[in-house]
Amino acid sequence: MTDVNLQALHDVEHTLVMGVLNITEDSFSDGGLWLDPDKAAQHGRDMMAAGADIIDIGAESTRPGAKRVSEEDEHRRITGAVEALIPAGAVLSIDTTRASVAAAALERGAQIINDVSGGTLDAELPHVVADHDCLYIVQHWRGWLAGSKGANPDQDTSVYEHGVLRDVHDELMRQVDGVLAAGVRPERIIIDPGLGFSKPGIGHNLPLLTGLETFRATGYPVLIGQSRKRFISAMLAEAGVDEPTMADRDGVTAGLSAMCAEHGAWAVRVHDVAASRSAVIAGNVWRAYRQSQD
Repeated sequence: MTDVNLQALHDVEHTLVMGVLNITEDSFSDGGLWLDPDKAAQHGRDMMAAGADIIDIGAESTRPGAKRVSEEDEHRRITGAVEALIPAGAVLSIDTTRASVAAAALERGAQIINDVSGGTLDAELPHVVADHDCLYIVQHWRGWLAGSKGANPDQDTSVYEHGVLRDVHDELMRQVDGVLAAGVRPERIIIDPGLGFSKPGIGHNLPLLTGLETFRATGYPVLIGQSRKRFISAMLAEAGVDEPTMADRDGVTAGLSAMCAEHGAWAVRVHDVAASRSAVIAGNVWRAYRQSQD
């Protein structure tokens, strides 16, 4: 098992890179690529070699309109990847909303649970986190996967009465209150404003990025997951790139990664680890330089 100091990981002072390992049929950018267990494990090792500090393993797509996978399939995919990557020295985050899947992964050596529902889809999940005393990423999301709460996950969920920054902050803090009440220790919590989740447009997401300090002011580390999101394609379209390639989207993702590092994000969650690794290094250096001048 990888020996990880969870408090040091939680309190790290430079931005980390979290590589995305989607073991899914229908994720929006890489669905089907890593369903084979050997390919999934190799992709995880390749991201580690490219500089990923954490590998985030997910077995269920959360793109708009995605269908839920069975609990058995999610369990099999996740535990297989964990068992393959722990011996390689990986620090593993598990992208799941199911308590049973989280428990199985933690028992096999995973160190982080990344819950896109922020503790609200499976009421037992925060209790599993509390029992295992692992790190817990609490994300903001108003919509749900098809088959759980309606057929259109983001339908009527992207109107923010008091502005997206204020509403997301306040709603996310209520989610944090809920997981604290379940017994999760505050020093194990990381927050994520949930770019792209119930936030389809540029106007929903850029205020959250430029308002990163608002989330950092809570005292919790902040994860940003901007990689290949719809609003990045919209930004490229506004700039005249009518049919952006994956390389175009990864280029914008890397630019945003540098900005997030400069402004103190705990980590960025990305598909193209190499590009964002270089960008994060630049952002970390720039932040350290600015601090040295204060």
